[in-house]
Amino acid sequence: MVFHPPAWVPKLKDLPDSITIEEFVNNEAYGRRPFASSRNPYTCGLTGRTFSAADVARRTGYLARAIASHLGFNPSEGTPWDRVIAVYSLNTIDYIPLTHAVHRLSGIVTPASAAYSSEELEHQLRSSGASAIFTCVPLLDAARKAAQAVQIPDQRIFLLPLADHRQNGLPYKTVDNLVREGEGLPELQPLHWSEGQGSRQPAYLCYSSGTSGLPKAVMISHLNVIANVIQTYLYEAPSRQHLAFETQTNLGLLPLSHIYGLTVIAHNAQYRGDEVIILPRFELASFLAAIQKYRIEQLTVVPPILIQMMNNIATCRKHDLSSVRLVYSGAAPLGIEVVDDVLKEYPTWHISQGYGMTESSPLIISTCETDRLLGSSGSLIPGVKAKVIDHQGKEVAEYDTRGELLIQSPSVVLGYLNNEKANAETFVWHNDGRWLRTGDEVLVRKSSQGNEHFFIVDRIKELIKVKGHQVAPAELEAHLLAHPSVSDCAVIPVPDPNAGEVPKAFVVKAKTAAGKPEDEVRADIVRHVEGAKAKHKWLRGGIEFIDEVPKSASGKILRRLLRDREKEARRSAGAKL
Repeated sequence: MVFHPPAWVPKLKDLPDSITIEEFVNNEAYGRRPFASSRNPYTCGLTGRTFSAADVARRTGYLARAIASHLGFNPSEGTPWDRVIAVYSLNTIDYIPLTHAVHRLSGIVTPASAAYSSEELEHQLRSSGASAIFTCVPLLDAARKAAQAVQIPDQRIFLLPLADHRQNGLPYKTVDNLVREGEGLPELQPLHWSEGQGSRQPAYLCYSSGTSGLPKAVMISHLNVIANVIQTYLYEAPSRQHLAFETQTNLGLLPLSHIYGLTVIAHNAQYRGDEVIILPRFELASFLAAIQKYRIEQLTVVPPILIQMMNNIATCRKHDLSSVRLVYSGAAPLGIEVVDDVLKEYPTWHISQGYGMTESSPLIISTCETDRLLGSSGSLIPGVKAKVIDHQGKEVAEYDTRGELLIQSPSVVLGYLNNEKANAETFVWHNDGRWLRTGDEVLVRKSSQGNEHFFIVDRIKELIKVKGHQVAPAELEAHLLAHPSVSDCAVIPVPDPNAGEVPKAFVVKAKTAAGKPEDEVRADIVRHVEGAKAKHKWLRGGIEFIDEVPKSASGKILRRLLRDREKEARRSAGAKL
């Protein structure tokens, strides 16, 4: 059974496959909102610094000229792999235009997480073949250390200005310096791409989150991003018409180095003529102040941000958040309990979810504001086909039946760089073409309007196998978060001589439980689980209290770190015995 988008979803037409992303977002010929009626694409949420849509396009062109001059880049010579630039920075208003400037030179951008250590950055620089780095003052030391390790000289390190950090006295060119230089340089020759080049040539080399191992380099083509922007635009257009608005102000807080921030927030907004209020990192005070000051209408977030809001509701109440219409959550599952808490405090807000992955650039499934089904991630967006494969390897032919999600979409990436094993495991061929194995267990259910909605149940590899039963960690985590003594949690499998595996919970205690004895809190949580869940879901692996659940920047639980912690604890216990 092949699943398709709902009948109301507009059809995906021919896509421009011979242009760069830069030309797509900065040229009205490809359907972007006219510059004259667009809002300023990127505004600094701390200082208010901003540029019009037309000025952003001009600055991008000037920046491209200066980069070509400094680095000796000639788009008509060599290959894109000769022009790989790393961006290792906190969010700034110049982040996305910088990537477009590199695309104007037929180059490749590899965005690196600002949370990376110098060693992790070194791995990305080395594997991507980057020959220059754009960074920011807070990350400069780590960037220099990694650059030296891969022999990138200091003159190939540049700075993206941040509102709260001065570059005075540092011997590095800034983006503003380069833009001014580019104004006095001759125009670049137009790119003359062959038919289909946009579908073959990488634009971004993004690294997977590495929740279960070393991050893999994902090759994302120009067409992949262009397709996903158009898919999202078509999917959301009916809602915009129904809700009677054309442009809006969005929150740009999530890391632009992550595919969620890169495409779902930045590229979508720029194409639609929206404004993005850029914040360098999450701090509750600046987050709330920006919503109030700029009258932000859409909060595109990850679940930990909503959890922090609910844990600090007295602070939130001191700010005017009445401008918010939509909260859009992604990158990790959003618990129903969190949704309930948010809606109790802010009943006029709409809460939607989306689902995707780096390997699909990223969006696959999204909630329509006018057809929401609690707990679902929404329906397929235009141009996406899906299959669900059960545990016996057969296609699911009925609703409410679990299995692994496989998808086809023009946004599915080229593959992993220099990793044929991962390519063979992730991108599989059936008699009806190439399919992306998501590794996520889903089930499909119809809404009251008759549309197919997808529920993300769990990661296939993370399911806990208890005496023939399969336990989804996310299900237990959602239940634990409903307990008043639990602020955050994660569940992993631990070995058991009788059951094979059993669930163990790592729990961060809520403030209300801070003074209670741990044994008392533990016993109360055990009763909470055993009173509502089947025996194979009981926490027979125990409950361990920790200060913080390790997570990626997007909010995904890094279970491998907890598994490593558990293995080390068991080794130590064995050694003591």
